[in-house]
Amino acid sequence: MRGAVLYAPGDVRVEDRQDPRIIEPTDAIIRLSATCICGSDLWPYRGVDRPDGPMPMGHEYVGTVEEVGDQVTTLRPGQFVVGSFWASDNTCEICRSGYQSGCVNRVLMGTVGTQSQLARVPLADGTLVATPGTPDADLVPSLLAASDVLGTGWFAAVAADAGPGRTVAVVGDGAVGLCGVLAARQLGAERVIAVSRHAPRQELARHFGATDIVTERGDAGVERIKELTNGLGAHSVIEAVGTQESMVQAIRSTRPGGHVGFVGVSHDVTLPGDLLFDSLVHLHGGPAPVRQYLPELIELICARAIDPGRVFDLTLPLEEAAEGYRAMDERRAIKVLLQP
Repeated sequence: MRGAVLYAPGDVRVEDRQDPRIIEPTDAIIRLSATCICGSDLWPYRGVDRPDGPMPMGHEYVGTVEEVGDQVTTLRPGQFVVGSFWASDNTCEICRSGYQSGCVNRVLMGTVGTQSQLARVPLADGTLVATPGTPDADLVPSLLAASDVLGTGWFAAVAADAGPGRTVAVVGDGAVGLCGVLAARQLGAERVIAVSRHAPRQELARHFGATDIVTERGDAGVERIKELTNGLGAHSVIEAVGTQESMVQAIRSTRPGGHVGFVGVSHDVTLPGDLLFDSLVHLHGGPAPVRQYLPELIELICARAIDPGRVFDLTLPLEEAAEGYRAMDERRAIKVLLQP
């Protein structure tokens, strides 16, 4: 099969990789219908996270089951499936509490590499959710978004306690932040403030339900959000970047007693104790338990109630993955869909 491999910062190649096979009886092999590049893939691409030798890339995936292991009971070849970027058994005590990304047997799909034609999915019964029949082609991008960015944005909104009567601010205008806007509105938020400096992303944020746009960052961004909320700050703030500046801005933009849902992959974030102590805010976040939300998200997408696939503003063949990485690195694209 063909698959994307990162050799060094800035060096992505699509090359022949060994076809996956069933290793554990709980595995499934899927043929991908679509995959994509994630903002978190840019950390090793930029050299912030150093790859230890060539590494397969990708952790978002939808496709058709080709083969299942002997112990897989809920799936069969021919089904169209969506899976989380964490494989989980969905039966352990942590999974049953709704935190499948903390499963005691979890496997990060990035170690498998799903920017490819085929993929082995561990713990298939717990990880994969079948759609009701084969979806229409135009729904595939939205279902792919559910594999990570939509599920992550949804978790962020839940962690931030978004809901009716709430004002939600979203720090970060990448695909996760934009899906956080969508999720906040779906959860009933009265007002959603998107922090963005980029016109195409602002437009998509408004399409997803943003009521206000803030272009300022840092201290100015905090002050602007407070101006929009009678000096109090937002009830709920989504942090979808993972930097020191974004995390501090998120906390300082939250009113006392409010909630911050943080899902940006943290890089060198250090939180001052006095800021936390004085802020009186709730902090909750981390790697999203996407599997918890997949059934609901698939239902909403198949009913055409939401269209998160609009975050994909560039579609390329898998063979042109290197150009997709460049486009996202240079912010010429919000999110790139790859067609195997």
